[in-house]
Amino acid sequence: MRRLAAINRSTVVSVLLLCLWPATASAAAGAPAPPRPEHPQPQMVRAEWLSLNGPWEFAETDENADARFLAPDPYPDKIVVPFCRESKLSGLARKGFVKNVWYRRTFRKPAEWKSPRVRLHVGACDWKTRVWVNGQLAGEHVGGSAPFRFDVTRRLKEGDNTVVIHAFDDTRSGLQATGKQAHSEKSQGCVYTRTTGIWQTVWLEGVGTAFLRDVRVVPDLKGSRALIQAEVNGPVAGLTFRATAAIGSQVVGTAEVPADWRHNEIVLPLSVKRPWSSEDPFLYDLKLTLARGSEVVDEVQSYFGLREVTIQGAAILINGKAVFQRTVLDQGFYPDGIWTAPSDAALRRDIDLSKAAGFNGARLHQKVFEPRFLYWADKLGYLVWGEFPNWGLSYKNPAVDLPVINEWIEILRRDRNHPAVIGWCPFNETPPEAGPLQSTIVQVTREIDPTRPVIESSGYFHGVPHPDALDAHDYNQDPVSFRQRWTESYGPGASLPDRYRAGQSWQAIPFFVSEYGGIGWNVSGGWGYGGIPKSLDAFYARYQGLTDALLDNRYLFGYCYTQLTDIEQEQNGMYSYDRKPKFDVERIRKIQARPAAYEKDPPLEVRKSNVAWRVLVGAVPDGPLARDWRYTMEKPPADWMKPGFDDATWKLGRGGFGQKGNWESFIKTPWSGKDIWLRQEFTCDDAAFRRAMLVAHYDNDTEVYLNGKLLWKGERWNDQYVGFEVTKALQQSLQPGKNTIALHCHQDTGGQFIDVALLTAGE
Repeated sequence: MRRLAAINRSTVVSVLLLCLWPATASAAAGAPAPPRPEHPQPQMVRAEWLSLNGPWEFAETDENADARFLAPDPYPDKIVVPFCRESKLSGLARKGFVKNVWYRRTFRKPAEWKSPRVRLHVGACDWKTRVWVNGQLAGEHVGGSAPFRFDVTRRLKEGDNTVVIHAFDDTRSGLQATGKQAHSEKSQGCVYTRTTGIWQTVWLEGVGTAFLRDVRVVPDLKGSRALIQAEVNGPVAGLTFRATAAIGSQVVGTAEVPADWRHNEIVLPLSVKRPWSSEDPFLYDLKLTLARGSEVVDEVQSYFGLREVTIQGAAILINGKAVFQRTVLDQGFYPDGIWTAPSDAALRRDIDLSKAAGFNGARLHQKVFEPRFLYWADKLGYLVWGEFPNWGLSYKNPAVDLPVINEWIEILRRDRNHPAVIGWCPFNETPPEAGPLQSTIVQVTREIDPTRPVIESSGYFHGVPHPDALDAHDYNQDPVSFRQRWTESYGPGASLPDRYRAGQSWQAIPFFVSEYGGIGWNVSGGWGYGGIPKSLDAFYARYQGLTDALLDNRYLFGYCYTQLTDIEQEQNGMYSYDRKPKFDVERIRKIQARPAAYEKDPPLEVRKSNVAWRVLVGAVPDGPLARDWRYTMEKPPADWMKPGFDDATWKLGRGGFGQKGNWESFIKTPWSGKDIWLRQEFTCDDAAFRRAMLVAHYDNDTEVYLNGKLLWKGERWNDQYVGFEVTKALQQSLQPGKNTIALHCHQDTGGQFIDVALLTAGE
């Protein structure tokens, strides 16, 4: 507790530097600008606003000490807002755990302001925040990533005003969504330095007696118009709500309606139709006004893009075009600012670096990126998927649900007008117990924003019926087996009989590999996925092999490479943590630049298979055609897969085998060990066929033999029944009469499952 009594020695130099910034908003002209001085919400800009970034008094403690820090006594430290106390740019760089942080500063409402009401905004503060102005509680907010604001008009006075902000942040509680913030003292693995308290801009804003509280802009590309909905706070009698679209000084659309409380709907026709796209990220200027006669009561400067996202067959179309999404995983960490970019230019630079390497977008991973980043994505034509930092939640505790739902609604409302946002993926790598919350979040997302697809969770558990799109993570580092899975396997699966899809027809669902690669390079005291390549040429060969496999599959609408930059000990970025290139960026760009099979022949119409498959060996979905297997969990002799092997001492059981959440109804024989060996005899009356498919749901590595010969080998795992082309291999080993199929499945970690079927067809 000593740091409450005096300034820590490590902060002395920082405090001296802090003194260079003015202490109040009324600082003399010519004083240094506060950090991050740009307007934090480019789609909701009012003329009268004032940044409160810069030096604040600061204190931290694990104790609840409201009375102590609401008193006029000095705080022991200084901090630079909007940077978190863990960051260098905050002036503190304190990385130990602390539960309570306190901020205080004075400000003055600018004398020239004419706005009758004043709101205090906080871009984001992790996690539970309370705000006082001149000793009066202004409000409370729960959630570490969404913006909030309070009307402080009645709490202000002439001259200096004092604002106090308190944040409670208990990273390890299981009640908070923490994303990639480490729950250990030091960052490790794929979790990194924490962010405690304020981490986005704090500012004042002047508004009218009535003002636009929430605005939704829905572009209508086909109709050459924008549909605008708005909510008004304050008295609406006699008010008119007006929208004006412009290209520079040229007005291209105007419309107005009598203002109402929540039912303000404007149809804004556009005389000039110019769609927003990656190639031409054109933005219309938009002015929104509340007026009473000639008196302007509230006015907001904004913008929008005219573009649409639709789904047809297994394709996601942007403005009716199948655009292959060459995305990169961007986690939004910075060496000196942690979750907060050091400057607006740094936000743009990350997009520029990504585009230079050939990526046309990003999965914004386990972090809600600030509106300034999305603004640059809009300006530069950069396609992004929005995500919630769900890691850290204990899903079995119902207390986590309401805060997540409420905050996700706030995030959707903040970001839904950005044309660069192509889809939502609220969660990442969730266990089955997250299912109920995920289902709720998907439904909420569709209600608030029906214009974009939703992937309930990237990787791992998918349980929502009738999903908009699906994905998978695959860090396999071998281009050959990687291609087998994503080119040879996923494509022919289009003819997989419906019974293997557990009620879902995958071929009508857009799909992408949302994490792959992660190849480590220049690893110093850190790590990357798979073995580190022995040379740069080996890196390029691996990267191209993995990427080519995905570019060659017309059933994939995109991929996401891990990742844009190194982050602390995870050193698998295209760039180092300080944004220096690790590779020949132009060479990387050329690997990605070639046309994808999806772009040349998108799966717009996916027809059901008319193939008449014959079942030689049945799996669980085949019902009575599934037969018992001989099985053992003890390693057998080397000839265990051959027809003459004596398996009489092996146990008898029905597939599938395993223990795996959400697949309980398919498990007929429990298996919880590391390895299982299976054998079954079947009779083939006619060995003539033209096509053959092995259907397998496996976890993990699996080898399948027929009559002692290797028929198929699968590495890692999958999450559903998938069809694998085995025509040539089966033609070489199938014989009339009795045949023996044998398989070995090795389990690594997590849930496990093994079940296979063998099918042939005459066509």
